Amino acid sequence: MRFILRRLGFYLLAFWVSITLNFLLPRVMPGDPVSRMFARSQGQMTPEQVDQLRKLFGLDHRPLWQQYTSYVHDMLTGHMGISISRFPSPVSEVIASQIGWTLLLGGTALVIAVVVGNLLGILAAWRRGGVLDSVLPPLLVFIGSFPYFWLAMGALYLFGVVLGWFPTGHAFSVGLTPAWTSEFVSDVATHLVLPAATIVLVSIGGWMLGMRNTMIATTSEDYIVMAEAKGLRPHRIMFRYAARNAMLPAVTSLGMSLGFIVGGAMLTEVVFAYPGVGYQLLAAVQGLDYPLMQGIFLTITAAVLLTNFLVDIVYVRLDPRVRVA
Repeated sequence: MRFILRRLGFYLLAFWVSITLNFLLPRVMPGDPVSRMFARSQGQMTPEQVDQLRKLFGLDHRPLWQQYTSYVHDMLTGHMGISISRFPSPVSEVIASQIGWTLLLGGTALVIAVVVGNLLGILAAWRRGGVLDSVLPPLLVFIGSFPYFWLAMGALYLFGVVLGWFPTGHAFSVGLTPAWTSEFVSDVATHLVLPAATIVLVSIGGWMLGMRNTMIATTSEDYIVMAEAKGLRPHRIMFRYAARNAMLPAVTSLGMSLGFIVGGAMLTEVVFAYPGVGYQLLAAVQGLDYPLMQGIFLTITAAVLLTNFLVDIVYVRLDPRVRVA
């Protein structure tokens, strides 16, 4: 219990630091969102309107500590401000409308990559020197060395433009009303294939190689030799003894990957015009939408910290040695 409380305190401190940095960065940068909006209006905004906008974005002439107190209160209550590029929509609504698509794309790709990659790594390590172990790891690492966007553009051109097997962009067909119908779900799944496959191909090699190397070290342990000497079935030794203990490092990697799902595979989303958080972040940067950028960065940070805390809890369950750390 002490270990969990210690880790919780660390993550709360890290979250407070991220909120503080999120508050300070736009204020130390030259210019501000209101000045940009005033420049866009070409002088049509009155001084009273400018003052109201500064107050709305928390950039008024109050002392910095008062602005900071209000900002922390707003962040903790979910009020992330008003988006500039999608004015007057609140930042929380903009993120909420995009994050579901990012979770769908990133979660689907991550589950497939983790399950298939770890399974291939287990089999390759158990049958070391075989065809699977000799051919697949270098091939997948070679494919994974390509940048996301290059592979995405190649898949989009070949399967979307030339062959016409899959749609070339967005999360569903234009004109189709979002609803829990078989037609809509099928259309979303069709649009999901290419971007998800791109992410899987790039990342599956790392999962396989990591599990393979850990499994090789695990199979040389004394308890594996003892299990073999007792005459247990190879299938049981491979999964119940070797793979179960080799999964511990993969749990840490999975926690980090789960957190970064919220950030989205930005370049993949941009190539496929997939309406996720990564695509929205690029639009916010291009439009100098500071409130939206802050909201997305804070959402990503919170997701990473939360998933890592959950991984620490799982670790206590999987590895009793952590409880006395």
